[in-house]
Amino acid sequence: MTASAVTTGKLAGERLAGRIALVTGASRGIGAAIARAYAKEGAELILTARTTGGLEELDDEIRSISGRTSLLVPFDLKDFDAIDRLGAALYERFGKLDVLVGNAGILGTLSPLGHISPKEFQEVIDINLTANWRLLRSLDPLLRQSDAGRAIFLTSGAARGPRAYWGTYAISKAALEMMVGIYAQEIQQTKVRANMIDPGRTRTRMRAKAYPGEDPQSLKSPDEIMDKFIELATAAFNGNGDVVKAQ
Repeated sequence: MTASAVTTGKLAGERLAGRIALVTGASRGIGAAIARAYAKEGAELILTARTTGGLEELDDEIRSISGRTSLLVPFDLKDFDAIDRLGAALYERFGKLDVLVGNAGILGTLSPLGHISPKEFQEVIDINLTANWRLLRSLDPLLRQSDAGRAIFLTSGAARGPRAYWGTYAISKAALEMMVGIYAQEIQQTKVRANMIDPGRTRTRMRAKAYPGEDPQSLKSPDEIMDKFIELATAAFNGNGDVVKAQ
């Protein structure tokens, strides 16, 4: 784990002031936009992604936005043992986690189910589903130590209703929705809340890969759809087990 120290200063009037938030897949796209939005709202950030360079560039942005530095944790979410070590390290350092955002995800190949290789199928399931379960397993004790733990996961319209050629991605997101819904029921009597956000049609690399003929300028940028991501991370938000549309 490589990092600069997270500061503890609070800025008055910010909706996430002093709240400790972990964002996966933070080096670009929606993940980077979430980090910037949370920084503006006063959150103390823990950022994960596979690429150290991307995280360091984002940390420079965060510093210019808020004057604070972020805890940078570069690793591959398929390293499930590393997720367990992350939970232990964060508990030792902070004793709690206020916000978990499971943003990282991959599309895989849009292809007939019978044409998808077992290796690719497993990779999409590992990142989109299993890694998020491992994060919940590792970080649930920290969320319960918060006065208002919030778990937020990204979903897609592809999760609801069969869609030809979207097999692995749609399957992984449908399973993720079920997992988060079950977790939400299990935490009903606690101060933790778990929800999902569907970002909708957004200008990202994944969207460009899925719809190569689409004009990207017809789509909102990730930074333009952050209102719900902020709202669901606040202590005041009390919804649980919901799928919320960002647009």
